[in-house]
Amino acid sequence: MAQETGLSTLSLAILGLISQRPLTGYDVRKVFATTPMGHFSSSPGAIYPALRRIEEAGWVRGKTGEGKTRRERVVYEITARGIRVLKQHLSRPVTRDDVIWHMDDLMMRFAFMDPIVGRETTLRFLQTFASELEAYATELRHYLDSVRQIMPPCGRLAMENGIQGYEMNTQWARRAIEELQGNSQQAD
Repeated sequence: MAQETGLSTLSLAILGLISQRPLTGYDVRKVFATTPMGHFSSSPGAIYPALRRIEEAGWVRGKTGEGKTRRERVVYEITARGIRVLKQHLSRPVTRDDVIWHMDDLMMRFAFMDPIVGRETTLRFLQTFASELEAYATELRHYLDSVRQIMPPCGRLAMENGIQGYEMNTQWARRAIEELQGNSQQAD
């Protein structure tokens, strides 16, 4: 995903978190260590270089201040440029390649979307996501049907598992659309 906006999934996660509220590197590490974002390394060797890269890119600004102790700490805030980059990245269309190779990036994008790009763009993302998932699952089912007789049982079962995963994600996306549309109508 870095080819279009320069945002790796790790940078997206950090920038998205900082867009919600100013955070220190330690705060980011805590989120990674204590939430479902835990698949990212919470080690300083991953977090601080990524923070430096996004700061050098001008997407966040670090301000040095005193913490609860006398020790200095750097609090990062997102910049206007960072908001633009984040908005650009979150607004990208969902592609077939995304649903095959970048599901983690898609879910990370979705997690930060609504307050940054708005409900309409978020719903469009989910609709395209559901359509791409459904099309790919259908394609896989057709392929499986064509090779079912020659495929070893474990290979067939593994492929069925993958197809069912895409189908479950499609169901989730459709339910998310309904829920977010319901929330939009309640807000009107």
